Amino acid sequence: MEFNRLKSFAAVAEAGHLTRAAEKLHISQPALSAQIKALEDELDLPLFERTPAGMTLTPAGRKLLAEAEKVLAAAQVLQAEARSLKGEVGGRATLGTLSDPEFIRLGDFMTAAVTRYPLLEIEFKHEITGVALEHVRQGTLDGSFYYGDLHGPQVAGMALREIGYRVAAPAAWRDRIEHAGWAEIAAEPWILPPNVSTHHQLAQTLFHMHGAKPAKLIGADHEVVVSSLVASGLGVALIREEAALRMAAAGEICLWRDARVATTLWFIYLQSREQDPVVRALLAVLQDVWTPPQGAAIQPQGVTATPPTEPVKEGSAN
Repeated sequence: MEFNRLKSFAAVAEAGHLTRAAEKLHISQPALSAQIKALEDELDLPLFERTPAGMTLTPAGRKLLAEAEKVLAAAQVLQAEARSLKGEVGGRATLGTLSDPEFIRLGDFMTAAVTRYPLLEIEFKHEITGVALEHVRQGTLDGSFYYGDLHGPQVAGMALREIGYRVAAPAAWRDRIEHAGWAEIAAEPWILPPNVSTHHQLAQTLFHMHGAKPAKLIGADHEVVVSSLVASGLGVALIREEAALRMAAAGEICLWRDARVATTLWFIYLQSREQDPVVRALLAVLQDVWTPPQGAAIQPQGVTATPPTEPVKEGSAN
């Protein structure tokens, strides 16, 4: 079985279209079509359904795609190990990102990676936290930034820093929420990412801890969107602490004083790939970028609600 046919199979499955997959592989569409046809003939199974909209995996194609991706991943590990034995680390890594690039130090990470491992190609995909975790488990991501709890033995993680979230409301609601309790706050419209998001789960855990339940939910798919909707006067939300304090100081939002939610920012990867040269290289770069100052420590993972002993003033740290 030719390796390039498996690469073509995976590329078409991901793109869902011959033309887009051919562009990604830098080959002609007829050549790509011929490789898919040859693989189907070799396996004696149809892998795709051809439609006017593109290429859709058949049930057999979906099952075999998982196996093909394992073969491709194993080949990448073999190539990376060979380069490592020659004193080089190369190959390709697809990494999940979240939040905003500055917060996860993406620029610093790439600068260090390019300098230290010039043969290593890195592609980024923006993900929702829960989806990123699942894609790392499945092997479709080589690693990902992630925050929240880690469950199960499959996925390992390097803790990078604590993340705090504050309960924020539109600036015009200051008098309305100043003396509100949990029941009143929960009765306001809440802006939250999808259920699969750790952000959503943190909010739900906070509600549960205080015996409350949000009366109305407004969906948003990105932290920047959540912050913008709060500033626009549409509802209450958890906003990452640095951004919340900055927006409060600028008069864009106000902060409700009763709660702070904390969790951990991680870089996650498959435990089984811990000795993979590419994963080792990524962890080495992260160690360089995220080494805490002398005496500093990463806070433990989990969710905490910490009522301040005094009311928190907007624009001040908790």
